[in-house]
Amino acid sequence: MPIDDRKIKILEAIINDYINTGEPVGSRTLAKKYNLGVGSATIRNEMADLEDMGFLEQPHTSAGRVPSSKGYRLYVDKLMQSAHLSSDEEMQIKKYIIDSAMLEVDKIVKQASTLLSELTNLTCVVQTPSVRQSYIKSIQLLKVDEHNVVLVIVTDGGVIKNHRIKVEKSPSSNELQVINNIMNKRLNSLTIEEINLEVINNLKSDLKGFDDLFNAIVPALYETLKEEKNPSEVFMEGTTNIFNYQEYNDIDSAKEILNLLYDKDCVLELIEPNGEFSVKIGDENYIPEAKNCSVISAEYSLGNKSIGTIGLIGPRRINYSRVIAIMAQVMKELNYTLKKHELEWMREEVEMNDRWKKQWNNRRNYWKWRSKTRRDKTRRKTTRRRKTRNSRK
Repeated sequence: MPIDDRKIKILEAIINDYINTGEPVGSRTLAKKYNLGVGSATIRNEMADLEDMGFLEQPHTSAGRVPSSKGYRLYVDKLMQSAHLSSDEEMQIKKYIIDSAMLEVDKIVKQASTLLSELTNLTCVVQTPSVRQSYIKSIQLLKVDEHNVVLVIVTDGGVIKNHRIKVEKSPSSNELQVINNIMNKRLNSLTIEEINLEVINNLKSDLKGFDDLFNAIVPALYETLKEEKNPSEVFMEGTTNIFNYQEYNDIDSAKEILNLLYDKDCVLELIEPNGEFSVKIGDENYIPEAKNCSVISAEYSLGNKSIGTIGLIGPRRINYSRVIAIMAQVMKELNYTLKKHELEWMREEVEMNDRWKKQWNNRRNYWKWRSKTRRDKTRRKTTRRRKTRNSRK
């Protein structure tokens, strides 16, 4: 049976009313509240047809109808009016994200998740970048004092791992430059999982003469490698927000959703987006415990690479138009901030390398000058001695 314009108008009215009230919708309610151009008897017949077509469901305890997952899907794809955030709301989002811009990537994302949870009144789930899924972009040894150096590992996903290493005597600046060049030559663009025994042995061969330091670096590398099998971190904001919805007022429903939220593997599967931005409703979530949930998820990126996912979880009965508008605006500001963060980080990396090069060149020039001065001094002494011997003759 095709769905005609009248059925679509009735379905849209039912969904809007149910989203706002949370109460099953009857034909009399629709006839009184909405100008549908037909009486309650006609509306009742159309609602029966919509139920037969799978767009509506009838709770056992009510004579009214509620939207099904199929009904919500049609609503989101075809019927929903796009919401527009106010200037104040857009400014609030922008300011909140900008204020976190000086933090590390994972903390910026956590700030964004807090904001999303507050603005949507839903549970926000975040999958953070994983070191093991990223490749090494830079690895540096930095001198702290005479007996301490710091090993800094930076990945393409913006993850930074610091390891303080105690040594008998810290290398000189020249030695650190040589060691850093060797480490980056051997380890750059490798995933941390690819730093295997063969790579370590090759590194040891290249760092011959720096055995003490090498023996301190290796445990730090393996400490980074020692992550659990599923390395992605998952954290949540607004877990208790779900209790603001009557769908989770009874103890069984509350237990079911809480068990779902605290199952890391299920949550990761649940928020995995179909593309950059996705809305999954009810039965579209293949996890049985999520059959009455809606999940709105999006990827966030650093540069041109997706490094994690943010998802909003709630009941099927949510204000899709507003929630999607908020999610889109937050993700826009988040990705913009992360892009600026990457550019700033790249600029700092270039400046640091320039400082290393300048320091190296200054030292090299100093030693050239000193060597030349010594040669000139030796040459002058030799000349004076010859003149003295010749004068005596």
